[in-house]
Amino acid sequence: MQGLHKPLIIETLPDPIPGPGDVIVKVGRCGICGSDLHMTEDPAYGKGAGDVLGHEFAGEVVALGKGSEGVALGDLVSVIPLASCGDCASCRADEPAWCARFGLQGGGYAEYAVTRPNQCVILPRSASLADGAIIEPLAVALHGIGMSGLKPGDNVLILGAGPIGLAVAFWARRFGAGRVVLQDIADHQQERALDMGATGFVVDPGDPVGAAARALGGGADIVFECVGIPGLIAQAVQQVRNRGTILLLGLCTRPDTFNSFAMLSKEVRLVTSAFFTRGEYEAALDALDAGAVAPRLLVTETIALDAVPLGFEALRHRTHQCKVLIDPAA
Repeated sequence: MQGLHKPLIIETLPDPIPGPGDVIVKVGRCGICGSDLHMTEDPAYGKGAGDVLGHEFAGEVVALGKGSEGVALGDLVSVIPLASCGDCASCRADEPAWCARFGLQGGGYAEYAVTRPNQCVILPRSASLADGAIIEPLAVALHGIGMSGLKPGDNVLILGAGPIGLAVAFWARRFGAGRVVLQDIADHQQERALDMGATGFVVDPGDPVGAAARALGGGADIVFECVGIPGLIAQAVQQVRNRGTILLLGLCTRPDTFNSFAMLSKEVRLVTSAFFTRGEYEAALDALDAGAVAPRLLVTETIALDAVPLGFEALRHRTHQCKVLIDPAA
């Protein structure tokens, strides 16, 4: 990054040297995440000039620092981007997001990245490096499904057909949801959504509440907000049934308002979901290892490292792209 509100640039940096307990990964694939776009615009993410973005990556272990255990040279790994100490009670419970030393791992927009052994998940032979780079959004969605309390037969409405919304559709159907309707302001991802498990796709910016109700046959048991813009919580309150659940997955750093009385009068349960556990990360990988094809449909293009600045700016605008991966060796 050059700084906030500035385009990305390619720079030549020294190859990283592993410190004690470090692992150097030769990046094979790295996903461009929507939150990466936000990091270049919003100071709330704490990123600035000199930072290397990229937290959805997989690659080969090529160097180990003194005392590094659990991985070996040549291992192909997916990197859990939740940096943590690895030793505290939260880490031992496989919940690194609640470690006192938690931070979001970056560095994947590069040929080499530094991480820690406790963040590495070894890929099975059936999984490609591209698979390793999409596990993180799949795990985010899976955690949201768990937090929502989804039950077989529940009717689900998903606001936003980006990678997280599409991944929620995949898991919702896999866990036995009845109707799964994705709602967006454009139809770019309609075919992909249906292929990933959605039973319906709604585009009606003029009447989003009515359109969703018609597609679901009433209010949703669970509304997943996967966009992160002000106003969608208030919309979701209208779209969820009495005593239903709204699950927030979209990252919104701007102030938002909604009518709490409207929520209270329906006894709506508002739940937030952040990150994931190591078990959920491994479960997402297990689904790919078991032969799940749908999650791989998220990937729409793979680009070289020198194409990242232009590709990154293009993703600021709504396009037919979904998940773009970077191949630093291309």
